[in-house]
Amino acid sequence: MCRIVMEIRCYMAANSWDMVRPVDISSLFLYIRSEPYIMKEPIFRLLNADEIECRVGTVNEKGLSLLLYKDARVDFKILDETFGPYGWQRTHQEINGNLYCTISIWDEEKGQWISKQDVGTKSDYEQEKGQASDSFKRAAVCAGVGRELYTAPFIWVSAGQVEIRPKGQGYTTSERFFVKEIGYNDRREISHLVIVNSKGQTVFSKKSGPDAQESNSSAKPQEKAEPKGVLDKRKIGLMMKELERTGVSLETVLGRYHLQDISQMTPENYQDAMKGLKKTRAKDAA
Repeated sequence: MCRIVMEIRCYMAANSWDMVRPVDISSLFLYIRSEPYIMKEPIFRLLNADEIECRVGTVNEKGLSLLLYKDARVDFKILDETFGPYGWQRTHQEINGNLYCTISIWDEEKGQWISKQDVGTKSDYEQEKGQASDSFKRAAVCAGVGRELYTAPFIWVSAGQVEIRPKGQGYTTSERFFVKEIGYNDRREISHLVIVNSKGQTVFSKKSGPDAQESNSSAKPQEKAEPKGVLDKRKIGLMMKELERTGVSLETVLGRYHLQDISQMTPENYQDAMKGLKKTRAKDAA
């Protein structure tokens, strides 16, 4: 088999002379990356319809635009259900008069905290509290919570569908709007969206594409979707490593929580089980 060889000219400035030497290019590839890069699955789940709120953007005599956003309570909820209440933390610090929030998440594989930071903007009401909340929400987006909202289409509600009245030099409305249905494609982009007013009338609709996932609807909050498994592949893999290290069987762990399958395990079950496994001696040391 032929070996690919290339010449690299190395200039030796100290001695004012150059040297030409052959180098095996295959060794360079091994030096650059010895292991293939594996893209990990997204950590956070996508937002449900009832976790998204609508805010009026611009208003004129022809209609108004709407913006989609999440509040801090949604960030708390998703961070807790993903990492457990003790698997993440937030801190605030003031830099040049601006309040920054840092969200840190414990990475069990690396054995260290991974942090994301962003700055908040002041609000008209309770400025310090508003800036702290805004910085937290922005830091959560940096960590990955709710990034799909940035893929929202331009949402326009015409004047014939909403009550608009003059106010000063412009226009305003007192109506409220809600996300009734939302769906995503396999790229985690919004592909299906239905927005209604306070009377339940549809004011905006974007139909799903052929590659869209099933929509999440808030129209019937009593009907809950069948659980698809709380733990992701990364957490399941970490637990399997601990089971192998300790010699404890999966059936023993599941039986402790009266579960039939690991897909039924909640984040609280996982945190408790991992805490107990880490305190257990390795089977080789027993």
